[in-house]
Amino acid sequence: MPAKPMFNSAWHPTLLIRASVALHGLALVAAIAEPAQWRWALGAVVINHLLLTAAGLWPRSNWLGPNWTRLPAAAAARNEIALTIDDGPDPLVTPQVLDILDRHAARATFFCVGEKVARYPDVCREIVRRGHSVENHSQHHRHHFSLLGPRGFLRELQAAQDTLSRITGQRPMFFRAPAGLRNPFLDPVLARLDLTLASWSARGFDTRIGDAERVRNALLRELRGGAILLLHDGNAARSPRGVPVILDVLPAVLESAAAAGLRFVRLRDALS
Repeated sequence: MPAKPMFNSAWHPTLLIRASVALHGLALVAAIAEPAQWRWALGAVVINHLLLTAAGLWPRSNWLGPNWTRLPAAAAARNEIALTIDDGPDPLVTPQVLDILDRHAARATFFCVGEKVARYPDVCREIVRRGHSVENHSQHHRHHFSLLGPRGFLRELQAAQDTLSRITGQRPMFFRAPAGLRNPFLDPVLARLDLTLASWSARGFDTRIGDAERVRNALLRELRGGAILLLHDGNAARSPRGVPVILDVLPAVLESAAAAGLRFVRLRDALS
């Protein structure tokens, strides 16, 4: 049986990717045709690689492929807003987050790490049982994720798809890269696995900042229809009182959204 192709036909490279491929080809032709101009050809390729790297280091960029930084226009018009919660599940923090969400009748999207889901399957099942969705945040949340090639990306994402689907009975539809960082090889893998990349419109850096007021204010500044907010139940910074920041911040965010007439939905609900 022939090997399954690494990229599938659903992948549509962006203008930047197409231009980069063309530039590499032209640089090679120029270096062969005019060897004395090899420095100019090399310089053009280096500049192009720097641009690609910058696009990968900008989590909200769509230069490397489609990327949800806000909900679709129809969802925004319905005053819908999305709360996304990363890096869990955490056996101590996640259940408390779920209780807060229950008290405010809010739905959220949890971007979960596959190996943590395998370690705490009951916590992950509880997320789904309470009406939230679990999406793909890679299998291992490696710090060097953005340096992987196509096969490395495929292994990480497919392993997480398998783990999350098996434990929750719910196939992930969205992917968020660890720290939001990526490279040009990620988008074809997302297309192959039928995953949509999602970043955010507002974050409070609550894995590093233990000041709940600063985190809360960063989120509230972007509190409007269509916003995608980011908090963390895993790797959460602690306040001076030793409380995970999300637990201090979340009630105020939910109350402010309700006062503004906004309704929290899961990312997958905003597709309709």
